[in-house]
Amino acid sequence: MHAEGGPLRAELAAQVRQIADTVAGGGAGDGVAGGVAGGAGTPRPAGLVEPATPATPATPATPAARAAVAALLHVREVLAGKREGIQYVTAPGALRVRFMASAREVLASGDSWRYGLRLALCMGLAQALVSTVAVPRSYWVPLTVTFVLKPDFGSVFSRAVLRAVGTAAGLVVAAAILEVVPRGWWEVPAVAALAASLPIVSRSSFGLQTAVITPLILIFSDLLSHQGVGLLVPRLVDSLIGCAIVLVAGYALWPESWHSRVGAQLADAVDDTARYIDCAFATPSPVPATRTRLRRRLYRDLAGMRTEFQRALGEPPPMGAHAAAWWPLLVAVERVIDAATAAAVRAAQGAARPTAAEVTAASTELRALATAIRTSAPPPPPTPTAPTAPLAPVHREAAAAHDALAGRRGE
Repeated sequence: MHAEGGPLRAELAAQVRQIADTVAGGGAGDGVAGGVAGGAGTPRPAGLVEPATPATPATPATPAARAAVAALLHVREVLAGKREGIQYVTAPGALRVRFMASAREVLASGDSWRYGLRLALCMGLAQALVSTVAVPRSYWVPLTVTFVLKPDFGSVFSRAVLRAVGTAAGLVVAAAILEVVPRGWWEVPAVAALAASLPIVSRSSFGLQTAVITPLILIFSDLLSHQGVGLLVPRLVDSLIGCAIVLVAGYALWPESWHSRVGAQLADAVDDTARYIDCAFATPSPVPATRTRLRRRLYRDLAGMRTEFQRALGEPPPMGAHAAAWWPLLVAVERVIDAATAAAVRAAQGAARPTAAEVTAASTELRALATAIRTSAPPPPPTPTAPTAPLAPVHREAAAAHDALAGRRGE
């Protein structure tokens, strides 16, 4: 709707809010509007809430408005379980189906394989160390490795440093509690205060989370061992050993730690956008499932770009600064993807379709942009196009991406 430039009708916005309320309440959606999609007699699982039926909107007059109504219809059908092959949103799929889907996702992910190898190497070194060197409470070393290398593909360096600093800060808090607070019921308020603050600090900083968890664990350990402050030094030593193993074997010696993959993922996303344009405007029209699969791949590319960008920002200089320089181009590529999908959706709803030559020109320009991102070659000049052409927004956003790439190299 924004790309087309027309106003958003109030009833469409109201229906979007109604869908949000339905999802928040665990309910099922009915038709977009009376007469647009019926839902009478559709079986629903127990516990799903029937939303109010909105008033019938006027017939959409523009491709974007028709696309908005079609999207709302699709969402309501999914919520109501009317789409074939889609589970009710409140009921999980069969265990075998979920297991196979998860297994395919893990086995096909290069990030998962790299993470598994990194974790295996660090855990093997930690276990070999504690098996040959007398370390008090040696199980804390591999536990520290596991916590630092948690599988969210974040910055390993930042987590290792924050873990060490947070542990040291938490030991100061634990020492004060173990020395000042008498054992027994007097420790309950201290434990309650720490536990209550844990959900708050966990959302803000991994270091603060560690600083709160450390005294909690030591207080509980002291209930069994009665060692008091004698627990502090072993905890500090084991945590520092675990962090050192991760920093050396899981970061410094790991090749990808010194090379951001933001550029490679940006180039892949641009290539996938060119492939999507070729598919969406092919003659004859492709199977809808093929176009949908390519569009979903595009937005998975976006999610991967953002994840890698956030990870790279947390790395120490100069990698963090290099990653920040990709930000304008990342935004430009997102706008290219949005323009391409908007053009395909508008064409599917009756807007003018581009000619074969226009499709070839757009996909060729995008592939040239992807090659320029990968090879550091000068970006090619943008393709001139009429402002009213169906793919004019794609060319306009591609030109902005060329400018962003040229500006990044100029820095």
